[in-house]
Amino acid sequence: MIVNKGTVALGLILGSAVGAALGVLFAPDKGSKTREYIKDESLNIVDVLKKDTSVLKEDLAKSAKAGKEKFNEELSLVTKKASHKADDLIELLEKGLRVLKEKNKNFQNS
Repeated sequence: MIVNKGTVALGLILGSAVGAALGVLFAPDKGSKTREYIKDESLNIVDVLKKDTSVLKEDLAKSAKAGKEKFNEELSLVTKKASHKADDLIELLEKGLRVLKEKNKNFQNS
């Protein structure tokens, strides 16, 4: 999508430049009118570039936001998995402590 907009913008710039050059070469008008035409075309190109830049900024902001949301989702999943693994580890440690307590109790009674 971004490449297409860049291609369109480049096409507009090149097309306008070629059109302006041909207009100067084959212009039946006075130089002042030709200069006015070139000025107007240049301003149109600037307007198109501003609009394309604005759209590009919006697209980049949306992409960054979507990436951030995806990262947060993945982080949440990893955190949940880690929490479950921590519970499993705690249960294993508690079981080991029970075994050690029982062995210690047997040792004390002997």
